[in-house]
Amino acid sequence: MKRRHFVQGSGTALGMAAFHSFPYALYASGMKKQASDRIKLGPMGVETSRLAMGTGTNGSGGSSNQTKKLGLAGLADLFLAGHDNGVTFWDAADQYGTHPHVKQALKSVPREKVTLLSKTRASTAAEMKADLDRFRRELGTDYIDILLLHCMIDGNWPERKKGAMEVLSEAREKGIIRTHGTSCHTLEALKTAARTDWVQVDLARINPAGVAMDDKDPAVVLQVLKQMKDAGKGIIGMKILGAGKLRHKPDECLQFVLAQNVVDCFTIGSESREELLDLTRKIPAASVRG
Repeated sequence: MKRRHFVQGSGTALGMAAFHSFPYALYASGMKKQASDRIKLGPMGVETSRLAMGTGTNGSGGSSNQTKKLGLAGLADLFLAGHDNGVTFWDAADQYGTHPHVKQALKSVPREKVTLLSKTRASTAAEMKADLDRFRRELGTDYIDILLLHCMIDGNWPERKKGAMEVLSEAREKGIIRTHGTSCHTLEALKTAARTDWVQVDLARINPAGVAMDDKDPAVVLQVLKQMKDAGKGIIGMKILGAGKLRHKPDECLQFVLAQNVVDCFTIGSESREELLDLTRKIPAASVRG
């Protein structure tokens, strides 16, 4: 059975039970992939590593697992460990409170050597202008590579976010940001992002078990992501390990996402140097496992 047919026909069958006999061969690539592979993302061609360092495991209220467990110096050191291993895509957010940690790490790494992503809850033009100024101060940088509207839920989010979107478009033209888009947390919001020209990059939830995703059927989500990809948008995968619920199945989850041509790169929130380095070792093996 071809991989494409399996994914489209499996639906929720490729869920937790399927891990007992995961069809590795259907997801095997002919070319070994690395966490450090260079990816050109979306219409602006922003360069990233294939793996992004997530910082928002259970991130809310200005903190996350990473900030609580590692602190300022610890998370900054984790960023530097990623950089030393070619993982130069750093995924932060105002909601996670991780801007100061990025700033600390940037004291030891040339700004142009890393790709910074952050996320905003702003809706109005005034809120967005204030966030742009504050984010850059907190990050210690003149520009942000990727800025996303955080956690879109409603299908009509472009109406509510019109002011913020206009400010981000202008900021891109001025070089304050390099590209913009959304992170989505419902299927309706994801479908809207797929058909909205303003969205250049989307952060989308994807894993083989449908855990913490916009639909429990991975095939449904993948169909929308294909529409995005066909429209020229860049796609960053998230919830690869199901918000931690699939941490005991990293090989299967990695192989699944690595096999999806619609996913350009993906973010995983490591909570230690050992976990990060383990991911960088597992990715090449997972990409070709048969």
